[in-house]
Amino acid sequence: MEELIKKAEEKGIDVEDLIISAISKEDPSEGVKLRMELAKKYMSEAEEYLKKGDAVQASEKAYKAAEEVVKALAEKYNLPEHQQALKEGRWYTYLLSKAANTLSSTLGDKIIKGWSSAYLLHVLGFHEAKLNVKDIKSYINAVKEIIEEASKYL
Repeated sequence: MEELIKKAEEKGIDVEDLIISAISKEDPSEGVKLRMELAKKYMSEAEEYLKKGDAVQASEKAYKAAEEVVKALAEKYNLPEHQQALKEGRWYTYLLSKAANTLSSTLGDKIIKGWSSAYLLHVLGFHEAKLNVKDIKSYINAVKEIIEEASKYL
């Protein structure tokens, strides 16, 4: 089983996302709950990496947390972006960005601010490794805020 998961991940398949999506088909509220639990887990890991001084991994974990929050909210409110992700078989970054924008129009600016911060962390903090721990703290705080904000609606 571990080898199967490893091969899937090497091919860019998000195994956790596939499992949660399958659960969501049967019970959407359980899928939303699982996504929020995963978001909180990723944020906890981001904070641990911050403590260790690893800005690259902290950035990526914070991004993953925001990604799960946006997916959970998009599913909860059955946004067109969620429907498109189902149709395409996965979430693309452009769909997450569009969903964050749609959500912000009804739930407030914290959503778009948190998503934008997470995307910046993903690109500059993780992929390009241009930011240090001091640089990323305020962006990570913005991601924490969307987790808190989403919890009010979920």
